[in-house]
Amino acid sequence: MSLLAGAATADITPSRSVQLFGYPHVTRLSTGVHDPLLASALYLSNDDAAAVVLSLDLLFLEPPMARRIRAEVSRAVGIPEACVFIACTHTHSGPISSRIVAWAGDAAAPAPDADYLEFVTRQSVAAAVEAKAAAGPAELAWAVADARGVGGNRRDPSGTTDPECGVLAVRSANDRKWLALALIYGMHPTVLHEDSTLISADFPFSARLHLHESLQTDAPVIHLTAPCGDQSPRWFVNEQSLREAERMGRMLGEAAALSVRRLGGRRFSREPLLAGMLRPTPLIRKTIPSVARAKLELGQCQDEYERLKSQRAERPRVRTAECAVFGAQSALGLAKASERGEIDALLSEYGTPEVHGLRVGDSVLLGLPGELFTAYALDLKRKAGRRVFPVSLVNGDLQGYICTPGEAAAGGYESANSLFAPESGALLVEAGLNVVRELFPAC
Repeated sequence: MSLLAGAATADITPSRSVQLFGYPHVTRLSTGVHDPLLASALYLSNDDAAAVVLSLDLLFLEPPMARRIRAEVSRAVGIPEACVFIACTHTHSGPISSRIVAWAGDAAAPAPDADYLEFVTRQSVAAAVEAKAAAGPAELAWAVADARGVGGNRRDPSGTTDPECGVLAVRSANDRKWLALALIYGMHPTVLHEDSTLISADFPFSARLHLHESLQTDAPVIHLTAPCGDQSPRWFVNEQSLREAERMGRMLGEAAALSVRRLGGRRFSREPLLAGMLRPTPLIRKTIPSVARAKLELGQCQDEYERLKSQRAERPRVRTAECAVFGAQSALGLAKASERGEIDALLSEYGTPEVHGLRVGDSVLLGLPGELFTAYALDLKRKAGRRVFPVSLVNGDLQGYICTPGEAAAGGYESANSLFAPESGALLVEAGLNVVRELFPAC
């Protein structure tokens, strides 16, 4: 069961100016490239199984598109789809990669370019194939870093957060040179705001750069975003700038590098068990408000936003109120789409959401669709009975957030901008725990 491992990246940066994706109502045509967007692939195999972990520097993909890429990687590499783990980093400074039904009619959110998505598919397959071709004798180890300070709860700086960053370190068994590093960290890559017009992976780019410099390696760094529906750098940045994205990214990179240096040779395994599992998990739809109700709530949010601006409240509070306006606008969009029957049609196209487990040695990457609040990730870690690293936006988006019951009742951007009830979060946790149990059968 000797481990083979290889990693590779492929460039998925658009070749022309594009509308940048992640913020509504703002025409935001790219004026250049700060850092290239990547499809980053890690290939692992032993005598019994093989797996690919693929991360894309995109906001998110629709489930049918994610499944298509998963299927093509599966065929190209020769492994089951359950062993192809595909996620997006969630950068808000990349091209449009999905429809957002709540933003229908917004000139700043046109339909994704089919040719670009074809390009992403080809490059994803190319990265996976190159990673397999590069595979050689390897050993791996898991570590945990403390990334406290990179960001936190975006509604309340003292609210629920998870500073843990999981790290998978893979190196050559022959010369101990690094082959790949994977980071799993739950924070919105939104240091860059609407006024930034450069294509960028946001702070994950600088985290990769710092790891390359600190560990003196050019090994690919696969960035996976853990559940962070209520997490962002909002209360932790000095400004929304490339300089701050670098500062935050290097902070994360240094925390990860420190955890890798502490590993020591004794913790590396050359015979990790690999196994994948997909579990379809039906979720509970929430009741979409009427158009009249949505208009009323939008007016209330706009009044609160203007009140805070007039009082010159602190910047993060004003931004939270502005995002509440965005959420109320999305809720109105959802109400109109619901009346037209578009939500039913879209979710029928999406199919049943999937929970995706990938066992790598003694730990599990647990892939969850959509954008969940961090409390659900903490719940999974607490109940799993072994080391689990939840990852969000795996195998596609869910057109919004899955909030906790308390935050849904409190209202705001996230609860307004959602299609599924908070009870769906508990269903995903339950499904995830079942996947973990099945990946670690009793002896």
